[in-house]
Amino acid sequence: MAKQNVAEQFVDILARAGVKRLYGVVGDSLNPVVDAIRRTPAIDWVHVRHEETAAFAAGAEAQVTGSLAACAGSCGPGNLHLINGLYDAHRSMAPVLALASHIPSSEIGLGYFQETHPELLFQECSHYNEMISHPEQMPRLLQTAIQHAIGRGGVSVVTMPGDVASRPAPAKSAEHALVTERPSVRPGDNEIDKLCRMVDEARRVTLFCGSGTAGAHAEVMEFAGKVKSPVGHALRGKEWIQYDNPYDVGMSGLLGYGAAYEATHECDLLILLGTDFPYNAFLPDDVKIVQVDVRPEHLGRRSKLDLAIWGDVRETLRCLTPRVKPKSDRAFLDRMLKKHANALEGVVKAYTRKVDKHVPIHPEYVAAVLDEVADEDAVFTVDTGMNNVWAARYLTPNGKRRVIGSFSHGSMANALPQAIGAQFTDRGRQVVAMSGDGGFSMLMGDFLTLVQYDLPVKVVLFNNSSLGMVELEMLVAGLPSYGTTNKNPDFAAIARAAGAYGVRVEKPGQVQSALKDAFKHQGPALVDIVTDPNALSIPPKISADMVTGFALSASKIVLDGGVGRMLQMARSNLRNVPRP
Repeated sequence: MAKQNVAEQFVDILARAGVKRLYGVVGDSLNPVVDAIRRTPAIDWVHVRHEETAAFAAGAEAQVTGSLAACAGSCGPGNLHLINGLYDAHRSMAPVLALASHIPSSEIGLGYFQETHPELLFQECSHYNEMISHPEQMPRLLQTAIQHAIGRGGVSVVTMPGDVASRPAPAKSAEHALVTERPSVRPGDNEIDKLCRMVDEARRVTLFCGSGTAGAHAEVMEFAGKVKSPVGHALRGKEWIQYDNPYDVGMSGLLGYGAAYEATHECDLLILLGTDFPYNAFLPDDVKIVQVDVRPEHLGRRSKLDLAIWGDVRETLRCLTPRVKPKSDRAFLDRMLKKHANALEGVVKAYTRKVDKHVPIHPEYVAAVLDEVADEDAVFTVDTGMNNVWAARYLTPNGKRRVIGSFSHGSMANALPQAIGAQFTDRGRQVVAMSGDGGFSMLMGDFLTLVQYDLPVKVVLFNNSSLGMVELEMLVAGLPSYGTTNKNPDFAAIARAAGAYGVRVEKPGQVQSALKDAFKHQGPALVDIVTDPNALSIPPKISADMVTGFALSASKIVLDGGVGRMLQMARSNLRNVPRP
């Protein structure tokens, strides 16, 4: 048996850690690793057209599977392209291992062709970032990187010069046991006792939930029912907590709707569950606040806390719920449920009048139809911008669907590359990229990756020929929109020219049939839907305290637009309100 080189050993360790594929673009310094993959059946090489796509795809794969995913870039410009997608994966707590191959080790520090310093460049978007300088380092260093990515939830970067990758691996290298799953974190009894006393003493409790409630739906519902608490959520918490929720009062933030804002401000005790919600202008400063989070560095960085709990949401509630006294007074909950339903009744009317005849097409109408015709277990990847609004308002979670976006990093062009990573995990599962024309055109080259691998991703393109969210930011800031217009081609024609299914939709009556036909198609498909560029959801009040981006301070009334089937849920929940 031929002796392994370092690249082959590197690939074997990734395979033992559960990595199924490596996304990237080949290049000279990376060639030894790619060649090792060619000869290793356990791992596939996925050739994308841009390394940024590789990192986004790996991040999405990690979020869908919960397991380690990997990407790679060649020396200098190759691995530099990874950085935006790695920032997104890191801020989404997605376990990703990135290989930054490097120039020849003898030339480092001498201004060699394509020289950069990856150990400095990736420092901020990783938990672990080290360079392999000698073959003897590799097994332990890669193991350490893997355990950082999985254990802490985020990115690890390993830099390796191409010449080191080609050297013989050290003889009798130890086969280390690898950590591939994270443990549960239970708070101490003292903290649980303190939280129990605070809950028992409060008359009105509100829960505000983020992505940390993943896997804890039953526990949140049991606790809310026992203490008669309204349950609001952040955008990243929507998919985990909104479905089958008789206590739902909607979402807070600039994209929010319903009574979540009122519920968080009119309670005696606000409990933040697994959320690092960044927009503190929407959080109260005159009620008691408890935060529960598995990452202690998140505790208290948005609000002044009365109690900080370090622990998993599920484990914390499993300890807490049996100890708290049940509350019988549901007046606060019922009042918030009524406010929520009334708020949705008011805004839904804005986009129910002749939407099936309006040209250009209302994007809200497209999102509502998409929600209805998409599979019950579909994975939606959502571009940053107005598509976040439509996803937040119209996609209906059910416990089986997934919604992935650049919700913490806020990058453009994320939907298509994330769809690639999501689809590779299961070719039989429907994956829908909700793309904006700005984001799609930014990384449009990787539509060819769908064609190359015959990935059945369905790109639903909301084509309003503008950067809609940027226009909204300018309007909120009192500025005229400028530099936000796109002169677009017929994207469906481009899709067909690339060898995929493509259809252009300009009339609302064509939307449903176009989506259904695209979803029936076995391979990649693009539905280019021409939507109304004026369909910006403008806050009814514009004040000097509003700031650009996604933050809003003074106005508690946020975007005024439709809410899809969430109104039906709110009406259903009103049945739980006792009648006099």
